[in-house]
Amino acid sequence: MNADTIFQAFVVRNDDQGFRSGVEDWRMDQLPEGDVTIRVLYSGVNYKDGLASTPEGRIVRRYPFIPGIDLAGTVVESSHPSFKEGDEVLCTGYELGVSHEGGYSQYARVKGDWLLPLPKGLSHKEAMGIGTAGFTAALSAASLLLNGVQPSDGPVLVAGASGGVGSFSVSIMSKLGFEVVASTGKISSQGDWLRGIGAHTVISRDETSAESRGVLAAEKWAAVIDPVGGAQLTGLLKHVKYGGAIALSGLTGGGDFAATVYPFILRGVKLLGIDSVFCPMNIRKEIWSKLAGEWKPDTALKSGIHVHPLHELPEILANILKGGATGRSIISLFEESEVE
Repeated sequence: MNADTIFQAFVVRNDDQGFRSGVEDWRMDQLPEGDVTIRVLYSGVNYKDGLASTPEGRIVRRYPFIPGIDLAGTVVESSHPSFKEGDEVLCTGYELGVSHEGGYSQYARVKGDWLLPLPKGLSHKEAMGIGTAGFTAALSAASLLLNGVQPSDGPVLVAGASGGVGSFSVSIMSKLGFEVVASTGKISSQGDWLRGIGAHTVISRDETSAESRGVLAAEKWAAVIDPVGGAQLTGLLKHVKYGGAIALSGLTGGGDFAATVYPFILRGVKLLGIDSVFCPMNIRKEIWSKLAGEWKPDTALKSGIHVHPLHELPEILANILKGGATGRSIISLFEESEVE
């Protein structure tokens, strides 16, 4: 493509005029180095993207910058041996949207080693509907299964269930045959929706964050998927059944928690860290294959995806930072009639 080709991108700036963001015209020669150029069709909206939209988030390392840690689209140029013009691809994680210009742009240039062929069984829109959030949920489910958690062990709690990772966790774990208990701070407005995507029971976040005295408490959960972190993790650990596990993937509730060794040494509880950013490519391919097949989170994809044009992105990012997001928002970089 011509170096002076103009396209639209959401750009954050921080200079002598202060911090600001918005949709701008961008040139192809302003894109970073990379061996694959992509016409981006959709990009997901994640909590980390919200952090990138504010100077307090400390995610962006240089300015001006295009955020967006997910993208799906079609290759328009490639010097990478694994990809050619016309290939349908997706990218999540690595340095995308953090130190390398990301997906909130009609065109992106990335390292081919970061890309996955779009799995058969997923459209571009579905892939970004799943995005980092759904991929993280699936990694959490896979980690629990690998550590021996089975449906017969009892109910699995999903914290922050109305958010992206949480809602996909509800959908996936339900599809795998688990009795899912969804915890949310939006029980009055989202309870019916969570039951509709697979939750057996919906409980208030207050029930899971309530303080319990003593180093251990009544055994409730065979496992927990926790994309929230923070102080409530202390209480969750006390209620995990013998031999159970918590898959921890987020920090929307904070980066610190207090704990004792007792859940680990008296009940054999496992705390499993989930990383979706630098997950090895062989695992990445395996998980995306499942997400396109037997683990496809149909219920969340059908009712929990909200598509928005690029100019609505600032409002959506502000909402996700306030904890107001429900389900999964994705950005369409072109008119949908031009996409699929």
